[in-house]
Amino acid sequence: MKAVLFDLDGTLFDTAPDFIVVLNRLREQEKMPPLPAHEIRAVVSNGARAMVSLAFGTDEGDPAFDTLRQRFLDLYLTHLAVETVPFPGIEDLLRQLAANDIAWGVVTNKPATYTIPLMDAFSHLPAPRAVVCPDHVANSKPHPEAILLACSQIGCDPREAIYVGDHVRDIEAGRAAGMPTIACGYGYIDAGDSAANWNADHLVESASDIWPLLQERYLKRS
Repeated sequence: MKAVLFDLDGTLFDTAPDFIVVLNRLREQEKMPPLPAHEIRAVVSNGARAMVSLAFGTDEGDPAFDTLRQRFLDLYLTHLAVETVPFPGIEDLLRQLAANDIAWGVVTNKPATYTIPLMDAFSHLPAPRAVVCPDHVANSKPHPEAILLACSQIGCDPREAIYVGDHVRDIEAGRAAGMPTIACGYGYIDAGDSAANWNADHLVESASDIWPLLQERYLKRS
């Protein structure tokens, strides 16, 4: 095991609190009452389009949709690292990886415009060796291109890495790249879905479980 790659929202960082503030701020601008936090949290992994659709009962066929989505993203850019925090156990995990000379990286469908300043806000953590966004590839997850690019940047074979994510597309992307996968049951999982359904190699309910799993299954020394 030479590298651990992570999805971002719902896996590495709990970004939902900032999305909740921003989406409800946009609803307030539209003279609408706030949505319950748990309803927004449940769709964060599906991106801005899903959150705008939830908040305004509209979709991409509506003439107002693109304007609402852009206003939402503009608001988010001013409030993207205010209440966001690493999930419990992530900081310790990243330090364990660094102490054991194991690279880590981020492979996300979140555009670089938002990913890079968010990562910069957590520069006190061990530095990632790769951060790959949809801007950097032709095909987003579940296509494996972004994961393969991260492995190339780190300098490891995909079989020497593992991908950690909280959505079925993460597991599909990792499997397509030829690496083992870890499904995060603590992430932003759609109502009616379960991380146990995604055919990942491993399932964890806390980020604190990831390092012991890696030690047991991938870091044993003879």
